[in-house]
Amino acid sequence: MADPKGFLNHGREVARSRPVEERVRDWNEVYVPGSLLPIISKQASRCMDCGIPFCHNGCPLGNLIPEWNDYAYREDWSAASERLHATNNFPEFTGRLCPAPCESACVLGINQPAVTIKNVEVSIIDKAWDSGDVAPRAPERLSGKTVAVIGSGPAGLAAAQQLTRAGHTVAVYERADRVGGLLRYGIPEFKMEKRHINRRIEQMRAEGTRFRTGIEIGRDLKATDLRKRYDAVVIAAGATTARDLPVPGRELTGIHQAMEYLPLANKVQEGDYVAPPISAEGKHVVVIGGGDTGADCVGTAHRQGAASVTQLEIMPRPGEERNAGQPWPTFPMLYKVTSAHEEGGERVYSVSTTHFEGDEDGNVQWLHLSEVEFVDGKLTAKPGTERKIPAQLVTLAMGFTGTDVENGLVSQFGLELDARGNIARDAEFATNVPGVYVAGDAGRGQSLIVWAIAEGRSAARGVDRFLTGASDLPAPIRPTDRSLMV
Repeated sequence: MADPKGFLNHGREVARSRPVEERVRDWNEVYVPGSLLPIISKQASRCMDCGIPFCHNGCPLGNLIPEWNDYAYREDWSAASERLHATNNFPEFTGRLCPAPCESACVLGINQPAVTIKNVEVSIIDKAWDSGDVAPRAPERLSGKTVAVIGSGPAGLAAAQQLTRAGHTVAVYERADRVGGLLRYGIPEFKMEKRHINRRIEQMRAEGTRFRTGIEIGRDLKATDLRKRYDAVVIAAGATTARDLPVPGRELTGIHQAMEYLPLANKVQEGDYVAPPISAEGKHVVVIGGGDTGADCVGTAHRQGAASVTQLEIMPRPGEERNAGQPWPTFPMLYKVTSAHEEGGERVYSVSTTHFEGDEDGNVQWLHLSEVEFVDGKLTAKPGTERKIPAQLVTLAMGFTGTDVENGLVSQFGLELDARGNIARDAEFATNVPGVYVAGDAGRGQSLIVWAIAEGRSAARGVDRFLTGASDLPAPIRPTDRSLMV
């Protein structure tokens, strides 16, 4: 452990954010560069000798949190990085993007503010990159086996890196023009600058992983042809079927899925556009959906100069403290104020959209809503609460319902789906088709980045066993594992 009295001597401190008026004028990460390192040793010292580190189980990756906290406290950054990478291929991603179920499971969190695990994690990996401790790990020998990975999000990248390091020749197929999946085009630059992805990709290239962009399996290349080329296939294509809002006026111009809107803003940062084809500039923006993707839309709209931003959520506002139904160490549903919410806008809870209203040219102008409440366990509109709000740009951020079955990938492979519309798999992450495996949201449904990386690592072990009869790769989880969080 670190300092036995650390949690008594030091309070919780988190990364400092740049002033709102400064950060909304650019797309850089919201945190003050270098603000963490001076305080991180003290923060790591708050990790206590709790006996059973519930943070291990709170994290789907099984991160060795007390171990790298101890090394960070002692400022042994090289050892901390080694322990961090033992369970997580991409801690610079999770340290910026994960909602930190590990902190919800922290034993100190029973009666004090939890250890700042995420901040320690991101400090360790950033220090490791700066110090040159993150180097390519090419395999000592090649197996002669080939693997195709479909999708270059966190699950696909994790599977590819593990399989490459096991000695297999791996090619990653990505339908977009750049590698990274949702990390590249779904996560705004102000949450994670894309340089973090770029240097990981360069590491993976140096290790031997190959990347094929602009190819959608099922459309540009038949799945059956891919299966003939490779000894095994890992499907990590995500849950890309967005939930829609079938209400009158949905066809009006100016109503877009979040994943139609967010990638264009990222493409501006990549230099593809001078200005995004869909912009919030000067418009009254309404974001439907109260989750992280909705918050990403809010922050993006602020930076594009929206006249106003309103975020709608059909569920009641969560509490700021755990309720009896979500006791420690489970992951609670709490009221969160993200960096995007700090920047302005209005959040409205317990409302449902009834219809949209447009102008004579077919452009959306108003959103009509009503308040809702639970009656006999069902959300029901409250009479007399109907009203309308200005809406010249509407983004739908209501989650995803399953994998894309329209592009032919599922049918061409002959894959079976589970009851939730995801690709079915067994305990080894294998589908009903021999040699074809699935990891991440494509098999699990919409979930967290830590689950995606954990599943990519586990699927890689299954593939390695299939190809060679045994595997030394770690297997953090099984498909049925739910850890301590939903």
